[in-house]
Amino acid sequence: MLKTAKRLNSFTESVIREMTRVSNKYNAINLSQGFPDFDPPMKLVTAARRALEEGYHQYAITWGAPAFRKALAEKQSYWMKLEIDPDTHIVTTCGSTEAMIVAMMTVCNPGDKVIIFSPFYENYAADVILCEAEPIYVRLYPPEFRFDTDELRKAFSDGVKALVLCNPSNPTGRVFSFKELKVIADLACEYDAFVITDEVYEHIVYKPHVHQYIASLPDMWERTISCSSLSKTYSITGWRLGYVMGPEKMINVAKKVHDFLTVGAAAPLQEAAVTALNFPLSYYLELQRDYTERKNIFLSYLNHAGLRYTKPEGAYYVLVDISDFGFDSDTTFCQWLAKEIGVGAVPGSSFFHEQVSHLIRFHFAKNKRTIRAAGERLLRIKEKI
Repeated sequence: MLKTAKRLNSFTESVIREMTRVSNKYNAINLSQGFPDFDPPMKLVTAARRALEEGYHQYAITWGAPAFRKALAEKQSYWMKLEIDPDTHIVTTCGSTEAMIVAMMTVCNPGDKVIIFSPFYENYAADVILCEAEPIYVRLYPPEFRFDTDELRKAFSDGVKALVLCNPSNPTGRVFSFKELKVIADLACEYDAFVITDEVYEHIVYKPHVHQYIASLPDMWERTISCSSLSKTYSITGWRLGYVMGPEKMINVAKKVHDFLTVGAAAPLQEAAVTALNFPLSYYLELQRDYTERKNIFLSYLNHAGLRYTKPEGAYYVLVDISDFGFDSDTTFCQWLAKEIGVGAVPGSSFFHEQVSHLIRFHFAKNKRTIRAAGERLLRIKEKI
């Protein structure tokens, strides 16, 4: 009997996308899959229309349209405090999802070990397994979700090839401090390991917290592959524009991986996105203010509903403790929540290597009207139980 690849047996389909289907089934407000219900800036929409009209319908250069890479290099040079070369330091990808698998395949051989902090975004373990490498999990301890330095050192000493760093973190909302990043950087240098970052929430950070790029730390540029996308910053998750950024030696390899995975990202959308990449500093300050207000509105409803949670420092997620409700399974609770309360969430167990069944994840990347509507529904939880 024909059999499919064994490596696919060790992970499931996306739980996050499954919970979107559950939300749709019950007509629930979808606070599970993290995408906005509002449009991107009108200037960006206009630029997309113009790009289509101006004939950008064929392949761009495989590793990214020149205008896109130039604008991205200028933007990231400013934010990262590094000199990013558009021709040698960047590969444009189909979203950060492709960026992460490109980065993983660039550095990992079968049998290599890769550190993943737990909890983690579900793609990371799948990416490692698809590369036939071995995930090594290091726990982030609640309620602040910080790592134990001794445990991290022990993991590095086991001969790891790379560490995956999501900063700001999905699902915890943590923003790693400079001190924490220095510990990771020092261990990576000491044990000669790569760091693969996922920094898609780099501009969604709540004061007084500040996002620091680990690639900008001393001796880290040469061993860091930075992955990100335009999805969250400009509210264009459907455009699928991401990138891999790093030193020329690694990017030359990443170009080959990317070429044979997807050939290239959408040409007209790359041209349009130049407009967004040239937005002034005021855009990012307003983005931060907008998401801070969304966060505060949503957390106020959680407070009124008597729900316990970990306060996010960045990104747009919040982990909520459901221990008080007596459910044996977080999955069962999320199914009940969508059906009876009309709000979609993700079972926390899908993010943890450890056995965890008392947490669920909401996101608040919605317009304020939607957030309030979801909040009003959540106020009914204790009445229903």
